[in-house]
Amino acid sequence: MRYHLALIPCFCALFACTSRPEVPQACEQRQAEVILVQFPDVKHSVDRKAVEWKFGELGKYINEMSYGKVCLSSRVTARWYTMPRPIASYRLAQQNLKVRKPQVDRLLRDVLDAAGGEVDFSKARYVFFFLGADREEYGMTCLYLYPGIFSWRATKTLKTGEGADFNGEIAVFHSGAHLGNLIHDTLHEFGGLKGDRRGVPCLYDQNLQAAEGNFRKVFLKSLVFMGFWDPMSCHHHVGMSAWTRLRLGWLDEKKVRVLRPGETAEVLLGPLGDGASPVLAIKIQLSPDTYYLVENRQPVGYDRYLQDSGVLVSFADETVAECLDGKAPVRLVNAEPGIPMLGGAAFDLGGRSAFTDASNNVKITLLEKAGGSYRVKISPVQETP
Repeated sequence: MRYHLALIPCFCALFACTSRPEVPQACEQRQAEVILVQFPDVKHSVDRKAVEWKFGELGKYINEMSYGKVCLSSRVTARWYTMPRPIASYRLAQQNLKVRKPQVDRLLRDVLDAAGGEVDFSKARYVFFFLGADREEYGMTCLYLYPGIFSWRATKTLKTGEGADFNGEIAVFHSGAHLGNLIHDTLHEFGGLKGDRRGVPCLYDQNLQAAEGNFRKVFLKSLVFMGFWDPMSCHHHVGMSAWTRLRLGWLDEKKVRVLRPGETAEVLLGPLGDGASPVLAIKIQLSPDTYYLVENRQPVGYDRYLQDSGVLVSFADETVAECLDGKAPVRLVNAEPGIPMLGGAAFDLGGRSAFTDASNNVKITLLEKAGGSYRVKISPVQETP
């Protein structure tokens, strides 16, 4: 069944989603420091307990998406730290390409100076600034603040108030940020920078996002690469794509079947949201830098909030760093282009059960569905009789 995209949930009331039962196993413990920040000219009623709850839900999401490999716990500061300047001194534009570095640097410096007595920033790896201000007051909902990227990229090492180097990652959220926003920029932090590139970039078109007009309407028009199928695209609390999980090292390479154009194979492809399946993705390597990823998205765990289910085919190009100028490091093939924002991207049995790329001699065919899994055939476009 398909759903109109306007009905896709993005409200805090849906945070308390029920995850699939977790398989007990050792996980990598990651500690996040949440700094409560307020401004002298802004009154707010943000409850510290509510902030703790939000970040607790973030931890549940991270544990499920990593197949139990990562356990994130967040420590919220005991008090609010008041900035020395009015909020206008820190206010940012809502669009990435319009953010300016002086305001970013100012907030970084003032928060580190204010909270250095309670938080040991020299040892902190993941840091979140949570603001006692809303979008109208601060502007930006969420941002990967440090080291950052584009015009606000750090040009020198950030120092703590005691003069020590800060070697972590910082993101900022205003008080109305929902779980999807927290997820989006936490994954930026976990991906970090790989040279001059973000390990986990935004997957919406940032040029389109910077267009003039109503922000929500403009943003929806920017979802041209991954639609509502990945939180790095839509900022919703849906499950992550195979591409993002691979970037984070959470999808075991042993569960990715690798093929090349011209090869023939039939693969039983399990739901991406269920880590128990022997094969969770198919990778068709077209060149050293380009490949197709095939994944099966079913209503398991956080994927229950997707607008549809079925098999996704995405094209990845590792030479592309960011979603800019019409290019993207990964983009979905659209099974039904007439449905906006890639709402019809999923292939399924019936009239949209096959994808063909004649130029690369690749054909992907869904043969049958068994429970939540699909039997998928990868073959040349013209098979030898």
